[in-house]
Amino acid sequence: MSQAAIGGAATPAAPRKDKVETPFRRFVSEFAESKVAMFGLIVFSIIALIAILAPWIAPQNPYDLAQLDIMDGRMEPGTVGGAGFTYWLGTDDQGRDMLSGIMYGLRISLTVGAGSALIACLVGASLGLLAAYAGGRTDSAIMRLVDLQLSFPSILVALMILAFLGKGVMNVVIALVIVEWAYYARTVRGTALVERRREYIEAAQCLALPTHRIMFRHLLPNCLPPLIVIATMQVARAIALEATLSFLGLGVPITEPSLGLLIANGYEYMLSGKYWISFYPGIALLITIVSINLVGDQLRDVLNPRLKK
Repeated sequence: MSQAAIGGAATPAAPRKDKVETPFRRFVSEFAESKVAMFGLIVFSIIALIAILAPWIAPQNPYDLAQLDIMDGRMEPGTVGGAGFTYWLGTDDQGRDMLSGIMYGLRISLTVGAGSALIACLVGASLGLLAAYAGGRTDSAIMRLVDLQLSFPSILVALMILAFLGKGVMNVVIALVIVEWAYYARTVRGTALVERRREYIEAAQCLALPTHRIMFRHLLPNCLPPLIVIATMQVARAIALEATLSFLGLGVPITEPSLGLLIANGYEYMLSGKYWISFYPGIALLITIVSINLVGDQLRDVLNPRLKK
């Protein structure tokens, strides 16, 4: 007979060790529920990797004059050049390989888009927190400035700024920051006004904590969910605005190409049948913006479940 049958105590089973579901693990699990969002994330990751590795994986440096041959200008996709080089996406009017041009153009577009969105986020979030926490005249002054900024079309404001500053990557970033900061300020202020009345803020004030510590260590973390969503969307919007400005001739210079500038280079040849000069950069721009928006849509649904369909 067993020991349990004789009257001995049975050995208790070892406790089951389940994985603790942390907030980050739960966030990743909910985000991965959308196959469309995961597809967008994978596509954008590939695009970002191509942009980073462009100097090493591009077939040629399209802006190194020693590697160009004017006789290879406007060649159709798949054509073999005079030096035995195959142009898989064709060439532009200067004989530059379009595939290489797109890889290098992605670097500028992503840098300008992400850089301007990050700086605008820092500026707008800080002003939005200050408006919500200080209130009174400070809040009124900042929000009137936000209303004034949002009352004008973004592209018009950016054009005016660049007409004054001139071409250049840094000038484009400055123009986009001035255009975008108001969106972050309004979003953060709306969220911070709700959190401003919470008990933990009142407790921090009773402890006489410094104002900057209350704003950035206690108030800001609770404003991050909507801030992350709008920041993701604004990256795509900044890339589109930069492409528009470069297409109009007021963006980056020709020595630092972006996708918008590549599209502009082939616009005059569209009617003559040389579609590939503008078509392939346009497809690259479209895929980049759509992939970012797919990720942003899922982030919005995960961080704010009330918006789920």
